[in-house]
Amino acid sequence: MPRVRKGAARTQARKRILRQARGYYGVKSKHKYQAKIAVYRAGVFAYRDRRTRKRDMRALWITRINAACHMRGTRYAIFMNGLKLAGITLNRKMLSQIAIDDPKLFDSLVETAVKHARTTASAA
Repeated sequence: MPRVRKGAARTQARKRILRQARGYYGVKSKHKYQAKIAVYRAGVFAYRDRRTRKRDMRALWITRINAACHMRGTRYAIFMNGLKLAGITLNRKMLSQIAIDDPKLFDSLVETAVKHARTTASAA
């Protein structure tokens, strides 16, 4: 039985790695060994940063809501607590969009939240 060599499979594997590394700088896009390392590291960073992006977006939404609350004379914590006590269940993404797109609606949300926050604070 003749010895089998990996000619086609090896070529396909090299092409796949180099295709994934296209656009990388210098040797990282030309040599299989360096390209393999670079592609692996890129995958690690991509996996990690998909989770980091979610944290960053939530922080951005909170910053926007906080700025909108300060413009209306209240604080973020009081606003969010008041919404919770009022039974308004809007997530932070929607609240930040409302603060940007519909200021009048956000004004009414702030009034409702502050009113509910005050009533529970005075009751306690």
